[in-house]
Amino acid sequence: MQLIVLGLNHKTAPVEIREKFNFSRSRIRHILRLLKESDDFSEAVLISTCNRTELYLVAQEPEDGMASLHKAVERIAGSAFKNEYFYTLTGVHCVRHLFLVASSLDSLIVGEGQILSQVKDAYHLARMAGTTATLFNTIFNQAISTGKKIRTRTQIAYRSVSVSSAAVDLAMKVVGDLSTADILVIGAGKMGELTARHLMDKGAPSIFVTNRSYEHARELANKFNGSVIRFDDFIDHVVNADIVITSTGATHYIIHRDRLALALEERQKVNPLVLIDIAVPRDVDPEVTELNKVVLYNIDDLQNVVDTNRELRNQDAEAAKLLIEDDIDTLKERLRYLSLRPVMVQLHDKFDFLRERILTKTLKKMPELTEEQQHKIEIMSQRLMYKFLRDPMINMNKAAGTEEEEHVKKDISRFFMLNDKDEEEPDNEENYNYWNQEKPAGPLAE
Repeated sequence: MQLIVLGLNHKTAPVEIREKFNFSRSRIRHILRLLKESDDFSEAVLISTCNRTELYLVAQEPEDGMASLHKAVERIAGSAFKNEYFYTLTGVHCVRHLFLVASSLDSLIVGEGQILSQVKDAYHLARMAGTTATLFNTIFNQAISTGKKIRTRTQIAYRSVSVSSAAVDLAMKVVGDLSTADILVIGAGKMGELTARHLMDKGAPSIFVTNRSYEHARELANKFNGSVIRFDDFIDHVVNADIVITSTGATHYIIHRDRLALALEERQKVNPLVLIDIAVPRDVDPEVTELNKVVLYNIDDLQNVVDTNRELRNQDAEAAKLLIEDDIDTLKERLRYLSLRPVMVQLHDKFDFLRERILTKTLKKMPELTEEQQHKIEIMSQRLMYKFLRDPMINMNKAAGTEEEEHVKKDISRFFMLNDKDEEEPDNEENYNYWNQEKPAGPLAE
């Protein structure tokens, strides 16, 4: 048994290749059905986003797994499949990659939050399709848990690493909550659109847009449930604005000190006016900072924030990788004894059945006991059972993942008569050899 991931992403394939493998939910369900019918793979999860498509599989036969995988993908993808765009990882490298993906450390924008939801959705889709079992249920739940932990314990998701997002963050430091803010975006180009998107993501209900081209301003406003202001009139709107973000292609200032001072004479708001000038050349006369209650940030201020945050985000990423390694070690320990878990369960259930039967017979012969006394005897019987089982359970845990595992499993089954026949294995779908430190065929083998 072997863990495998075959995938392509923004690092390995251009968009014209990635879009051919961007599967819809119905297409993913169809692919999972095909894999479920295959004798080569026991579990499968397919993650498909605009920046990556990755197929995670549990191959039944390690030596045949890769050949079977490529045949399956060629059958699904047809002529679009080209090895040069794909990467393949196995064992613990496959698990580590999944953890990096779920933690957004492998994303185009490190720290973005969407990928964790996409991993969760892909896993749930596979569960509904019946293509996950003990191994992937354990691994994917841990990957999702690790992704959440990294977002909680580090600031990786909260540091702006683009000029447009830094602009919004700086504005929020002055204004605070954007849900009631009056926001004017001057310029309907790419930077204006990116900034508008960040504003809406951070809680702005709508925006006002102005541009020399009224049609371009209307197109941008329509995308964000906004309103259009004619360019010649925008300075009058500044009176009521909380935030003005400007990113035009003008070769001269479009907001001058004297004209702004005149407009602000009618301003009734007590909070400062925040001007964020993303344009190069600058749109805002730097002398506006001489005016009362005007805060100005220019492109250099924003770039300093971006550079600082990028360095801090790199530090967060290194801390996140340490958390991932800790969780992989924990996962190894969990998987190490799962192969013997069915025998442990059988042994516990048999002892518990005998304990309850004897306890019931004994209590029937002692009707004079109070309810509290009966309860104490039941507790004592449970403690005795756990004492008797302690050594066999410890020995099974020690044997898990070693060359002694099969011998211990058979001996325990034979000694305690857990099977109808001595040579039979416990009939349980969880009876996998998940983690074998001696045999490279183990699913998490390096």
